[in-house]
Amino acid sequence: MRDVILRVRPWSPSAFLAALLMIVLAASIQEVFVVFGTKLYFASFFPAILIATLLAGAPAGVFATLLTIPVVWWAFMPPYFEFEPLTTDDYHRFAMFVLGSALMIAFANLCREALVLFRK
Repeated sequence: MRDVILRVRPWSPSAFLAALLMIVLAASIQEVFVVFGTKLYFASFFPAILIATLLAGAPAGVFATLLTIPVVWWAFMPPYFEFEPLTTDDYHRFAMFVLGSALMIAFANLCREALVLFRK
């Protein structure tokens, strides 16, 4: 498992492709949540960002976080498939998501760096 995590180099095109694929998968899962009527806008994106960061490093995790915000705003917040002005609650949701993602990226990157040290 350790070799799989360390195989993708941060800042490589494959790292950003992995992050993009994780966000696409998370958006698909989020659509299933919407079909069942839940309003957890970021529920499936937290694990996707964690996996992207573990597999491809902190730059890919930040890229996934920045990509998630317009995806959620456009596809999962009413009115759907439109960019409307955000409410105060929406700004709060985005701020909490960015804060949670930043903490998760930091800890996942520390875990990745620890694996590099243990490998040697």
